[in-house]
Amino acid sequence: MTATTPENSPHIKIWWEDLQVGEVRDLGTISPTKDEIIAFASQFDPQPFHLSEEAGKASVFGGLSASGWHTCAMAMRLMVTNFLHETSSLGSPGLESLKWTKPVYPGDVLRLQHTVTEKRPMGKRPDVGLVRTVWEMFNQRDEKVLHMEGYGMFRRREPAQ
Repeated sequence: MTATTPENSPHIKIWWEDLQVGEVRDLGTISPTKDEIIAFASQFDPQPFHLSEEAGKASVFGGLSASGWHTCAMAMRLMVTNFLHETSSLGSPGLESLKWTKPVYPGDVLRLQHTVTEKRPMGKRPDVGLVRTVWEMFNQRDEKVLHMEGYGMFRRREPAQ
């Protein structure tokens, strides 16, 4: 297997070395429709308040609301489309924290913000660095609807010696 280097990966614009602690990125917006909310819930989270307006109105949410997992999926879509596709990303070893802080309703305009909070070389892989980040998603009223913290793995431009 050939190692990934700047020379053989021209699509990669951002390597581990390029990510800086404190860096904040706005990763765009997305707006779920009623049909998308119901379709996602039907397949992955078929709780009544995610499937019908009537059940949503009778719930603590007061209306049809997106599954938290749908909110995460929308955040991931923005992350890949507007950031990860041009990085040396190697995936993630997992999350440390996930909170859904407000419900998401059809027509909400969701904005994703990504903040780098820590970075370090990966101990057993000199060609990989870890980056700890906070993902925050806000609705059109600037209310936080999602807070996620976790690590991403990125190939290093210059492996540690």
